[in-house]
Amino acid sequence: MAKAGTNGPELNPGKHTGGKLEGMNSTLAAILDTSGARPSLRDAQAVRQHIDEVVRLAVFGSNEEQALARYAIHTAAPQLGAVSSSIAGLYAARGRGEVSGFTAPAVNIRGMAYDMSRALFRAMQATNGAATIFELARSEMGYTFQEPSELAAVVLAGAIAEGYQGPVFIQGDHFQANAKKFATDPEGETKALEDLIAKAIAAQFYCIDIDASTLVDLSFDKVADQQAPNAKLTARLAQFIRANEPANVTVSIGGEIGEVGKHNSTVEELTEYVDGFRAIVGPGFKGGIAKVSVQTGTSHGGIPLPDGTIAKVAIDFDTLREMSRVGRDRYGMAGAVQHGASTLPDELFHRFPEVETAEIHLATGFQNMMMDNPRFPADLLAEMRRYSDTELANERSDGETDLQFFYKTRKKAWGPFKQRTWDMPAEIRAALGGELQAKFEFLIRQLKANDTREITLKHVEQRVVELEPPKLR
Repeated sequence: MAKAGTNGPELNPGKHTGGKLEGMNSTLAAILDTSGARPSLRDAQAVRQHIDEVVRLAVFGSNEEQALARYAIHTAAPQLGAVSSSIAGLYAARGRGEVSGFTAPAVNIRGMAYDMSRALFRAMQATNGAATIFELARSEMGYTFQEPSELAAVVLAGAIAEGYQGPVFIQGDHFQANAKKFATDPEGETKALEDLIAKAIAAQFYCIDIDASTLVDLSFDKVADQQAPNAKLTARLAQFIRANEPANVTVSIGGEIGEVGKHNSTVEELTEYVDGFRAIVGPGFKGGIAKVSVQTGTSHGGIPLPDGTIAKVAIDFDTLREMSRVGRDRYGMAGAVQHGASTLPDELFHRFPEVETAEIHLATGFQNMMMDNPRFPADLLAEMRRYSDTELANERSDGETDLQFFYKTRKKAWGPFKQRTWDMPAEIRAALGGELQAKFEFLIRQLKANDTREITLKHVEQRVVELEPPKLR
């Protein structure tokens, strides 16, 4: 099996005593043999039996416990049938016209990550769907306090807990260039993105969306010149991905041409961007771009009105249809990607597969389902609101109501209150998880991503990559 990641930290939890380390957590001692220089997994089934405690250690344990627990989860998951995989094969088949008629949902796992992941795996099993993606954006990793290695371990733990077997698609969403930082220090910002990509690949994120659309320069008259900075950085980061991916895995790479919330994308922007990218990487570049995110009239999280409701938007489905068609016919891509869609009315979702949208990204709507649920602890929500009022006051816009401000900023409370939400009573977590599952099932069916297991297994190679175990001292 191929290796992935670095050698990891050298751990010193205690001295060796009869095959385990003194002072080591009893659950970790039961599932890991630490008698050698590196730990090894004793029994994958034991990980499943203790998964709730193991994943908790992977998130809230000491540095040593986190490293060992994450290693145990990554090692046990493929033995139990859940393999972190690239969706590239399925998307290439779509580009060849061999599969069609569905839109892959990509769900951002912001808060209550373990419960949310479990709910999504249950929904996939209930709908016989496998073309579903677990993701987190660069910005979300910051304010939810979830680095790639943590998020990947939590998602795979969810698969283990629910007995899911098959490919698990974990995606880096919006690995986005900060335009201001790039303008003053392009090499520094590029290096930060490369470092993030390296961490993501080491954590077995085998789907990565590069977002250099923030660099598009509309001061130029020609669209090719406008898209040139976007294509150039996308090409460099794509080459970095290929140089650092495991030998037996082709990471699925996505691009973006229109920053969500700006003007609607055009076919000319798509072709100039992809042609510019191809001119840099050359015709033999492995995998190419699997899909391109476009702007069709939405905004991330929706636009809150003064009364707390969300403004209605008009989706340009004709743009999605034409972009997807050109992407497939001209470039062999899966098609276009729709962002900022989770707060759209339910009656719109069936239209995305009708116009052959390749993928749709869903985030804020699930956050709203949890935080606005009457079962969500009122005292905890009040503390989150106070946190926003005090710690995020500089983000308040002139004329913004309290409802608008909290709606906009409460996503940033997930990180500071991560353990508090994890420790909510089991019955509350179960109720919220049940409602999430029902919503996931609805969306999977509306997007025609149900009954995709057979075609996914046909076109996706489940390559087991062995995570490098941490060293023991």
